[in-house]
Amino acid sequence: MRTYADLFAAREFRNLFLANCAGIAAHTTSALALGALTYASTGSALLTALSMFGAPLAGVLGSLTLLSAADSLPPRRALTLAAVLVTVGAAVQAVPGLPLWARFTIIFVSAYVGSITGGARWALLTDILPANAYVLARSTMNTSVGVMQIAGFGLAGALLVWLSPYQVFLLAAVLRAVAAAVGWFGLSERPVRVTERTTIARTVRVNRELWADPGRRSLFLNLWVPGGLIVGCEALFVPYAGDRAGFLFAAAALGMLTGDVVVGRFLTGARRERWIPALRLLLAVPYLVFLLSPPLPLAMVVALVASVGFAAGLPLQERLIAHSPAEARGQVLGLHHNGMLAGQAVCAALAGTVADLVAANRAVALLAGASLAATLVLTAGLRRTAPAPAGAVH
Repeated sequence: MRTYADLFAAREFRNLFLANCAGIAAHTTSALALGALTYASTGSALLTALSMFGAPLAGVLGSLTLLSAADSLPPRRALTLAAVLVTVGAAVQAVPGLPLWARFTIIFVSAYVGSITGGARWALLTDILPANAYVLARSTMNTSVGVMQIAGFGLAGALLVWLSPYQVFLLAAVLRAVAAAVGWFGLSERPVRVTERTTIARTVRVNRELWADPGRRSLFLNLWVPGGLIVGCEALFVPYAGDRAGFLFAAAALGMLTGDVVVGRFLTGARRERWIPALRLLLAVPYLVFLLSPPLPLAMVVALVASVGFAAGLPLQERLIAHSPAEARGQVLGLHHNGMLAGQAVCAALAGTVADLVAANRAVALLAGASLAATLVLTAGLRRTAPAPAGAVH
């Protein structure tokens, strides 16, 4: 399975892809509506940022409590239940006059539910497709996330000119309902990976087992830390470029999409492995140019080129799956995803703190330098999970 035609010929992948697109579009439209509502009612930039981008921090709690649900619940049932709950949450957001604390509670609970079932979605890719199709499938899903985020923010921005935030919440609820329906009717149910009950104790025990292995621990850290620090660089686009920051975000998104397409579609497994070191360095090194305070066109080129490096995560995820027990695959991928999003949120906050002390361009360079240092320090650990050379005798 090497082409997009092969990939989309699989009915269940098509449906999982469509459900994911509808869910991402719903998330972005409701996030912008909530951000507009929060800023209008409080005038606080901090609360507005938290309302739009703080939800992934709920993934930390999900990873420490009930993440084992990704393997101990039937995947179609788990994903549909999560979709129904967030649909209800989006509908409740449409109620005018709802206190702000209640709105924040809704987004936190919705993010928490998503964090404990999200691993089931990524593990399902390994069930409905051949093993060698995971990277192509995951890169395609990543591409859809970027495209739907751009479309969702654009659509919400246009709708907020004509509609109230409450009406935009209703649109998000409809999109959530579509995602739930496509998931329920478009996927076949599969047996659970483990028969143990979903408990906090089991989640903690499996997390410890996963973290105890040096190879997996290295993969998690390499997937979380360098990229999270680069997201911190992106969090400073607005302080750096002001009302032209959208050009930088667009350039970074284009670079990420390009990397996912090239690595996921056109490179073989062996070539993906060979490109890991270069892609990891590419992620950080270009941002060091910000030390010279580059003009916007050059800054856009830097963001585009650097973001191609995010594609290093695809072969690293491939290694993570290969070096993890099949019965815990949902929890493994959920832990990776939650840790990545939480790390990005923490690094964005760190970047903002640094930018309050030094100029934005220097803060970007400092974050990039920290990412490069983390990449170099963490490289040695990747040798534990490197595939054996072709023809090697075991």
